[in-house]
Amino acid sequence: MIPELGHFALILALMLALAQSVLPLWGAQARDARLMESGPPLALAQMVAVGAAFAALLWAFVTNDTTVSNVVANSHSAKPMIFKLSGAWGNHEGSMVLWVLVLALCSAAVAGFGRDLPSALRARVLAVLGMISTGFLLFILATSNPFDRVWPPPLDGQGLNPLLQDIGLALHPPLLYLGYVGYAVTFAFAVAALIEGRVDAAWGRWVRPWSLAAWSFLTLGIGLGSWWAYYELGWGGYWFWDPVENASLLPWLAGTALLHSAVVVEKREALKIWTVLLALLAFALSLLGTFLVRSGVLNSVHAFASDPARGVFILVLLGIYIAGAFALFAFRAPAMAPQGVFAPVSREGGIVLNNLLLCSLCAVVLVGTLYPLFLDLLAGRMISVGPPFFNLATLPLALPLAMAMAAGPLLAWKRAALWPVIQRLWWAAALALLAFLLAMFLAGAPVMPALGFAIGLWLIAGAATDILDRSGLGRTGIGNALRRAGGLPRAAWGAAIAHAGVGVTVLGIAGMGMATEKLIALTPGASTEFAGYEWRLEGVRDFQGANYTARRATVTVLRDGRTVQVMEPSKRFFPIGRTTTTETAIRTNGLRDLYAVLGEERDGADGRREAVLRLHYNLLAPFLWIGSLIMALGGGLSLTDRRMRVAAPARRAAAQGAPA
Repeated sequence: MIPELGHFALILALMLALAQSVLPLWGAQARDARLMESGPPLALAQMVAVGAAFAALLWAFVTNDTTVSNVVANSHSAKPMIFKLSGAWGNHEGSMVLWVLVLALCSAAVAGFGRDLPSALRARVLAVLGMISTGFLLFILATSNPFDRVWPPPLDGQGLNPLLQDIGLALHPPLLYLGYVGYAVTFAFAVAALIEGRVDAAWGRWVRPWSLAAWSFLTLGIGLGSWWAYYELGWGGYWFWDPVENASLLPWLAGTALLHSAVVVEKREALKIWTVLLALLAFALSLLGTFLVRSGVLNSVHAFASDPARGVFILVLLGIYIAGAFALFAFRAPAMAPQGVFAPVSREGGIVLNNLLLCSLCAVVLVGTLYPLFLDLLAGRMISVGPPFFNLATLPLALPLAMAMAAGPLLAWKRAALWPVIQRLWWAAALALLAFLLAMFLAGAPVMPALGFAIGLWLIAGAATDILDRSGLGRTGIGNALRRAGGLPRAAWGAAIAHAGVGVTVLGIAGMGMATEKLIALTPGASTEFAGYEWRLEGVRDFQGANYTARRATVTVLRDGRTVQVMEPSKRFFPIGRTTTTETAIRTNGLRDLYAVLGEERDGADGRREAVLRLHYNLLAPFLWIGSLIMALGGGLSLTDRRMRVAAPARRAAAQGAPA
């Protein structure tokens, strides 16, 4: 009965989304206040309906209802409760319900917190969000119904993919969807502005919090996914330029450009057309990522779907939403002439450079990801585009971007001089040069990791310089500087913290460029020397888990005869799905990771059993995820700024002859 209620709730949500798509938009065009005011209650009602459907899906998984085919395919009675819950969205059908739920929550948030928006603009934004909800609810009901029944019901389910039975991946999709759907809101604001034919400083103020929230959640989601791949897949790395990884990176790059560009719209009423275009692109790339993952075009541990009908449906949605939005952009953009004028050397000019480099990086990643697919489709040839291409193609763009990132916040608005900024950054440049020389000549680092250390410290020092310069340290007393620093807007602190987080992540990338590994077969009691440590295999034994059996090795790591760590890598076998997974053992002190992976066991030359171990010494690996966390915290701190919460400045009357 409950699955049927969930199915009914999805149908009801579709009807409400259709009404939300039509009535407020009609009211805005006809200047009918009653129709415009129908948007908020419809958005709230749709949120309740989708929430009820998601609750019904959770109930089916918690109770292990084997009459529901989705539960049979992705759950089992022996599975721990946390993974029963995450199994509700750890599959294609459930993940799409979660996607629509997050979209409904965002629509309700616009309805609830957008009381200060002009009625016509809010009505149009809610209508566009209703259109997006309509398309995806149709997709779920037509091709991906999570409440389909199976008869006769089996005795138990088949279990969730063991690779997905992890707390990291349980949280990864919700965070990503909060990022993706946040860009649906900025997309809706952009389309509403194009329909109205007007973008101004107030519009930039309204868009900024949504772009910032989406960016922060997407940063957390990408960082968590990278961390999961690092410790769960057992290959010792953090990013392999997998096409599905790239699918989340693309909207992050476009969203980062949007976040900076929206500031210029708010402050100077410049870059208006460009900012609207970025808002459209960020969501277009989010939808593209959804298509790549859900269509089965890509083969990845992340991919859930392999039904061509689903891919065609999402491709049609992509065409309707994005082609329609860009057609509207082509029609309306010429009428939205920019008003702000600025010199090339200025804060606005620095943001333009930032945008150009970010969008160029986005284009490189997009081409490298899609070109093999188009080549296979058009010529029937398979090629692989991997880390060598992406690393070499993105580096020339990333270097000037890092240089500009530290200097940009020190530039004045409208017109600035470059030499005073260089003078304020001299100590950051000296620190970066020192780091490069020490890494090259004392640590023996290759050129690229040494350059990475220099860039990371340059970004951190640049962020510190921004705060010190704002507080007036060196121009006033220390006590007064501290008081001024404490009085700085939270958005200023948040931006500096986020930039420093990028620097911490770059340090982690540079450290991983010096990572070393060793593959060795050892008998119990034998040891090997690696990375300045002695690694001794104590033995391998069987272990019984909640829903798996395992072979677990015990490895003692010693230095100068003293035990430093005891590590227990294992291989798990899940009898329900007859799947074997690798469980790594990682010990960290915050500056380096000792990383061990258990391979196959075999008979050695002397007839004794040997265990194959893969050992890694990963320098500064924790900095990768600490940096992403710092970036997201910087974004969250900026969101608490009072200027992000108060009403946007009242719109000035449109100039004579401006488009309606």
